Amino acid sequence: MKPWFARYTAHGMTQSCLVMTFIGVAALSAMACAAQAVSAPIVLTGADRRPATSLNGEWGSIADPYFSGLFSFHHEEKKNGWFLNRKAQPDDPFPTEYDFSKAPKLKVPGDWNTQRASLLYYEGPMWYERDFSYAAKPHDHVYLRVGAANYRSWFWVNGQKVCEHEGGYTAFACDVTVALHDGSNFVVAAVDNTRHADNVPTLQTDWWNYGGLIREVSLIEVPETFIDQYDLHLDRGEGSVIEGWVHVMDGPPGEKVEVSIPELGAKATAITDADGKALVRMSVNGLQRWTPEEPKLYKVDLSAGEDAVHELMGFRTIETRGTEILLNGKPIFLRGVAIHAEAPYRTGRAYSDQDADTLLGWAKELGCNYVRLAHYPHDETMLRAADRLGLLVWSENPVYWALEFDNPKVLAKAEQQLDEEINTSRNHAAIILWSMANETPNTPERTRFIETEASHARSLDPTRLITAALLVRTEGHTKIVDDPLGQTLDVIGINEYIGWYEGHPDLADTTQWKIDFQKPLIVSEFGAGAKAGLHGSKDERWTEEYQAEVFRHQLPMLNKIPQLRGMSPWVLMDFRSPNRPLTGIQDEFNRKGLVSDQGQKKLAFSVLEKAYKDRTIGKAD
Repeated sequence: MKPWFARYTAHGMTQSCLVMTFIGVAALSAMACAAQAVSAPIVLTGADRRPATSLNGEWGSIADPYFSGLFSFHHEEKKNGWFLNRKAQPDDPFPTEYDFSKAPKLKVPGDWNTQRASLLYYEGPMWYERDFSYAAKPHDHVYLRVGAANYRSWFWVNGQKVCEHEGGYTAFACDVTVALHDGSNFVVAAVDNTRHADNVPTLQTDWWNYGGLIREVSLIEVPETFIDQYDLHLDRGEGSVIEGWVHVMDGPPGEKVEVSIPELGAKATAITDADGKALVRMSVNGLQRWTPEEPKLYKVDLSAGEDAVHELMGFRTIETRGTEILLNGKPIFLRGVAIHAEAPYRTGRAYSDQDADTLLGWAKELGCNYVRLAHYPHDETMLRAADRLGLLVWSENPVYWALEFDNPKVLAKAEQQLDEEINTSRNHAAIILWSMANETPNTPERTRFIETEASHARSLDPTRLITAALLVRTEGHTKIVDDPLGQTLDVIGINEYIGWYEGHPDLADTTQWKIDFQKPLIVSEFGAGAKAGLHGSKDERWTEEYQAEVFRHQLPMLNKIPQLRGMSPWVLMDFRSPNRPLTGIQDEFNRKGLVSDQGQKKLAFSVLEKAYKDRTIGKAD
């Protein structure tokens, strides 16, 4: 059963509302809550391209497993949560039993689990506090922008609640304009990574539930009327036309919007409609299309009134034709690898440019032109690096394993996270696939759920392909792909583990495939576990030799599938998982990585690298 406060915070109530509800003043509570509701978080496309005041660094932190900090019931006149009184007050006749100034520090961005040994297994609420100075500017809005906070989070500035958010892997921004003042300010956040059955993802995952302010936190200033979202892409039908839209927040209809690409001498002007959206269309001459071989990026300037955003974007088209995937109208085979957002060397949640460059650098070394960023949206740093390095991206919504597919509230949560994923990331040329789910059970409720999700994704972004990683059936020596969800997808993704969870590696030699859909197929996962440095017979599990043997048998088998158009073996690097306790081998790490968490390349790395670079896997492109 949910804790009592979860039933109320889910509806956006302030903590004072919670206090009144708790003490039973129901009618007064309802009226006060309506009056004190805070604005919902918004998405700022390209937020990392705006000037920002960083709030990264050390924050005071207090673990609060009972969530006592929501209230301080010292006597009936004192009902203040930890978000209001940050530390002991010298004139307070009642003792304050917390003090952020004396609390241990946590670095932001970063998960709490890997920063202190005592927090490695902690799941629950954690309080954060930071002081900062601010000089207010007239006629500006100020947003507190959070790259991600896992899983539920609440924020107060100078004791005033400014927003709350659910979802652990997407960015959001909270309007803090009226809460700020000149001079000294403070921000308090409560972040709760407790798993619940109606979360997205749900109770069971195969990765570590890293909690905290796991990505960057900053203050972003915008004018009273500003650009919050935009979408610019190459017209599939006309290769010399860039089209899309720009949305202006808080502006009147008729606002003038300008978009220009100085290097191409291209410029367009448009006017916002009643919803604040301006449709953009402009001809471009001499455009160099973005490709993995030549990932050309252009400076793009967008302006509306006093606001301006300076982007760096590539332009390309992606579509399917029969069983082909076409990049810029030409067939392409996706030579890839799957990647978790696990930090190399230090472990924990990846967030930095260095993390992205290391992980994607290994992918490039393998000979990849594509990466599957699983099983949730990754940080903007990964996407910017993929744009720059020329790596096509599969981006995934965290609909993982068995959610409550018959629960409308869970569908709403999945769609909210999809909104934030797409609206944050839609201008990355690298992203070609929106994945709706991974390894979900084949039930009518699941199928309806993901069909609805896919329809929603297409309404947000009709320019990219929709996929999902499906499970397969086995009849004798035949693998059958007939999940009805395949009818909804543009590209079929499948996971299989012959040689690891099923039989020996040579079982792949006699396996046949039956695909019920005439669509492109990506083998989104296959692989085997191995501890780096453990050597032995190719028939001995957990050795590097066994893992390499699985790859040697898998690659020829998969190459025989006529509609195979890509693969992303599982996984680039070992990552923490509480489901993997085998002492001396796994030690709570999933060891299917081609690289260890400490950067040691296993034998299978070389097997895949040779296949990719010699182009012995997949059709020539």
